[in-house]
Amino acid sequence: MSLFGRKRRSAEPTAVYESLRRQILELTAAELGGAYAAAPILALLMETGYREAVAALVGVIDGTTSLYFSNGGGMIGAGEHPAVAEANRRWLEAGRTFLPALAEVADPSPPDNGMTQFVAVTPHGLRGAVAVEDDLGNNRHALSPFFYAAQDVITQIRLTQGD
Repeated sequence: MSLFGRKRRSAEPTAVYESLRRQILELTAAELGGAYAAAPILALLMETGYREAVAALVGVIDGTTSLYFSNGGGMIGAGEHPAVAEANRRWLEAGRTFLPALAEVADPSPPDNGMTQFVAVTPHGLRGAVAVEDDLGNNRHALSPFFYAAQDVITQIRLTQGD
């Protein structure tokens, strides 16, 4: 059995994954409400490509936090747990720090196997970067601290699964 519970049937993400992904990439400040109109980042998306699937972590400024997989499954609404919400807040804070390192992007494709992609959804469009996951995880990339902040969110989500 793979890390994701089953083998990937095709190289294309599932329709559900694509729909969830599109919702995040097209998120606007108006959809979130007036309290977030001045926020520099509305949401963050970190996607990592694996042979079996793409894993996507989503953190929204309103506290919404989810982890889902292109081959199905995941945890939606994990931000209701205080530890996850706090980790998500720290990741968004890190996102503000790393925002200048992210280039403008129009419509990013999911990452290839072994690659991690960051996308910041801002009121002015998308900004992103792609790096080798192994470089990020081994602190060999300028975005490694941003990657580790996201990994903390994933850890907190996993710890809540026993709740």
